[in-house]
Amino acid sequence: MTFQAIIPVGGYAGWKFLERTREDQSQLMNKSPVLAREVKYFEEKIGSVKNAQDLIRDHTLLKVSLGAFGLSEDIPNKAFIRKVLEEGSAAEGAFANRLSDKRYFELTKAFGFDQQVPNTQKSSFAEQIVSAYQKQSFETAVGEQDQNMRLGLTVQRKLTEIASSDKSEKAKWFLVMGSPPLREVFETAFNLPKSFGTLDLDKQLEVFSEKAAKSFASPNLSQFADKEARDELIQKFLINSQIKQANQSFNAQSTALQLLQASSSRGLLGY
Repeated sequence: MTFQAIIPVGGYAGWKFLERTREDQSQLMNKSPVLAREVKYFEEKIGSVKNAQDLIRDHTLLKVSLGAFGLSEDIPNKAFIRKVLEEGSAAEGAFANRLSDKRYFELTKAFGFDQQVPNTQKSSFAEQIVSAYQKQSFETAVGEQDQNMRLGLTVQRKLTEIASSDKSEKAKWFLVMGSPPLREVFETAFNLPKSFGTLDLDKQLEVFSEKAAKSFASPNLSQFADKEARDELIQKFLINSQIKQANQSFNAQSTALQLLQASSSRGLLGY
């Protein structure tokens, strides 16, 4: 039986429930037969993987590996993933370094197939990937019930990591902009239009910083290393998401009503 996350209500109330029950629900999911079987297989077999081709030819190993980085949808794209993994991350012109989605960079850096000895040969590697896979699997299960809740979990996990890093503030914002889930959270929390992503990257950075300064304590992304700031961001995101959904529903109902009224009027006039 597949694990199903429990989220009784949506919005911020649902988020607070998820926070309270997250640990218990995660442990329950990790004990589910399918996930436990995949984890055991990965732990037993990953040490035999020496290159990208070894990984790609084994469906379960590839599933766990991509799933650990939120890239499960790329399982059929074997040629693409092989190119990402084989070129690695060390060379400036490597394929993953040219992609805007930085999850591919994180994937290839973690495996290190461009090194003389890949990271798959390290004793701690399996534990590292399995832990990430379990977290991502829980986020996926939550997303099947409520996608906004999944994005909230991504903020807690990924934004904490970025905000706490020793990178420059500009580099941190660019990492957020290169993460589709984090970008969606910030754009929604800041009420930015869909066209925002078409702006020049430096202009986007400027807007994000200005919005952060107005809505929070500082224009710096580092402030989100603090749990209170992350919680406030998630709250703004969830509230604005609900408002947007309500507006879309109202507009759809209004359009339907206008069409019905127009149809009724034509009938009365004998059209």
